Amino acid sequence: MNLTEKWLEKLNTPGTEAHLTKLYGAANLQAQKERYATLLKTFEETFEGTDGVRLFSAPGRTEIGGNHTDHNRGRVLAASINLDALCAAAPRKDGIVRFHSEGYAPIEMDLSDTDVHAGEEGTTASLIRGVADGMKRAGYRIGGFDACVTSTVAGGSGLSSSAALEVMLTAVFDGLYNRFDMPFTERAQISRRAENLYFGKPSGLLDQMASAAGGLVTVDFEDEKNPKVEALQYDFAKKGYALVVVATGGSHANLTDHYAAIPKEMREVAACLGQEVLRGISETDLMTNLPKLRKQVSDRAILRAFHFVAENDRVPAQVAALKEDRMGDFLHLIRESGRSSYMYLQNIYATNEDQSLSLALCLAERLLAGSGAWRIHGGGFAGTTLNFVPRERTDHFVKLMEEAFGKDACRVLNIRPVGADQLELG
Repeated sequence: MNLTEKWLEKLNTPGTEAHLTKLYGAANLQAQKERYATLLKTFEETFEGTDGVRLFSAPGRTEIGGNHTDHNRGRVLAASINLDALCAAAPRKDGIVRFHSEGYAPIEMDLSDTDVHAGEEGTTASLIRGVADGMKRAGYRIGGFDACVTSTVAGGSGLSSSAALEVMLTAVFDGLYNRFDMPFTERAQISRRAENLYFGKPSGLLDQMASAAGGLVTVDFEDEKNPKVEALQYDFAKKGYALVVVATGGSHANLTDHYAAIPKEMREVAACLGQEVLRGISETDLMTNLPKLRKQVSDRAILRAFHFVAENDRVPAQVAALKEDRMGDFLHLIRESGRSSYMYLQNIYATNEDQSLSLALCLAERLLAGSGAWRIHGGGFAGTTLNFVPRERTDHFVKLMEEAFGKDACRVLNIRPVGADQLELG
C-alpha cells in the first residue's frame, strides 16, 4: 500500500471522520473527505510523491460585532467558520518553497531571503515570506516545503481569505518544523504582521485572531500586544437562527485606500484629542470638542469616531445578551451596529456606481423586519452582508437573495470550534 492509499484509508477511520465532522459538520463529512482525497491526489501528481505529507487548515471568519474597531484597540465579537484554506504540505531540505494554489500560478521562492520585497505587495508570495520571517523572529524554526492548497474562503468574499491563508501558513511551519503548539495569539500576531508589512494591507487583528482562536470569541484589543480573548458558548442554530452571508458580487480588489482611510481618519480625531487611538475617548469628549475637531479634521472622520465609540460599547452589550440568552436584545444590537456602519462609518459602498451591498441590506430589512438582523460584514465597501435568519425563513431568504445576486450568492455558515488544524498519518 502506497502513502496515498494509506491516507485514503485514514480518511475513512472513525477517528478522522469525527475530526472532520468537528471541523465542518456532519452534513459536510462526505464532501470534505472527497475534498481532502482530491487534494492529496493533486499533491502526488504535482510533486511525484507524498513522503512526509501532512494536512493543515485554517478557517475563515465571520465578524459579528465590532465593525472597524480592532485597529483603534477596540472590542470585537467574531467566530471562525466551516470554510477554510486547506493545504497538503511536505518538508524540503533546501529551503525552497514550491506553492501550488488552486486557480493561481505556481510560486517558487527561497526562504534564505525573508526581507520585504518591493513590488511583491498584494501577492501570496509576500505572505509566505512575511509569515516565514515572523516565525523566525519569534524563535521558531522554518524550512522549505512543497504545498498544494485549495480554499473555500473565496477571495473578496469578506470572510477573510488572506487571514485564513496566513494562519494556515503558520500551521505549516509549526507542524513541519516545530511542535505544533504555537499559542493562537502568536499565530494571529505573526499573520497580521505579514499582512501589514509584506502584503501591504493595513488591517487590524480581528481577522487573524478569529481564524487562529477558533469558535465564538470576544476579543479586547486595548493592550494590542496582549489582547484579552474570551471563548463564548452559544448555538445560534439551536435558538432557531441561521447565519447567512450574502455575497453581492463586488470585489475587494483596489479598495485598499478606502480601508486605510478608516483607521487613518479615526486616529486623526484621536490625535486632536491628544491620544494615539480612539479607545478611551468618550462620546462626551467628541461632543465637547466638536468646534475644535471640525477645524482640524473632516466631518467624515468625526462621524467615524462617533461610530467607533458607540460600536465599541455595543460589543460587551452583545456579549452580555448572549450570556443571558436575550436573543431579541442581541438582534436589536446587531441591527444598530449595521445602521451605524451605514450612516456613520460609511463603509457600504466605495462608488455610486456599485451599491450592491446597499441593495442587499435593503432586501434583508424587508425580508427580516421584526424577526432577524442584518448588517455589513467585515471591512465593507464590497463583499458580503451578515444576516441572522429564522430557520423557517432561511430557504425563502436564500431564494430571493440568489435571484437578486446570482446562484450560490448565499452561504449558510456553521461556527467551527477549531482554529489552525493539523492532520497527519501517525
